[in-house]
Amino acid sequence: QVQLGESGGGLVQAGGSLRLSCAASGRTFSTYTMGWFRQAPGKEREFVAAISGSGGRIYYANFVKGRFTISRDNAKNTVYLQMLSLKPEDTAVYYCAADRSALLGMRANMYDYWGQGTQVTVSS
Repeated sequence: QVQLGESGGGLVQAGGSLRLSCAASGRTFSTYTMGWFRQAPGKEREFVAAISGSGGRIYYANFVKGRFTISRDNAKNTVYLQMLSLKPEDTAVYYCAADRSALLGMRANMYDYWGQGTQVTVSS
């Protein structure tokens, strides 16, 4: 069992930046693929980025376009999402998720554990 807790969300103006963190419980954090997803009101949850257990493989959604960076610190059981040049359309609840497989999945149903989410609001 893995418990995840996101932090770092908030209100920011367009063009600003935020760094989201996701702290995980357990001693096997480095064996999990970690992903970030987001869900805007009235929309389906969508994939943002994923990182392998070692951090050696990373995959981003096309809309990230170099603005977001996913990273992890296995010594701290934490995964991060650095977001730059934020746009109003980035407004959503951001979730981190853990997957026991080694696949860098884009589908939410591939992930086994989820955090409660953190709100990101970008004003224009």
